[in-house]
Amino acid sequence: MLRHIFGQVKKHPSLIPLFVFIGAEGGGATLYLLRLALFNPDVCWDKKNNPEPWNKLGPNDQYKFYSVNVDYSKLKKERPNF
Repeated sequence: MLRHIFGQVKKHPSLIPLFVFIGAEGGGATLYLLRLALFNPDVCWDKKNNPEPWNKLGPNDQYKFYSVNVDYSKLKKERPNF
């Protein structure tokens, strides 16, 4: 299969940018999925020590990949109402 692809690239060098962009997109998608699996508070890998990791997040912890107009460092922490 790989030999066939390299044969096509030798015959048609204009296919090189196509393979580069498809490879970069696949790598970016893989990195994003790894980021979601490792750093997202909704994913729980260790159910013994921390069964609900989303409960330990404060209001100034950034867990979104990109937030439009929110500066998380300037948010005040909520005080519990007793």
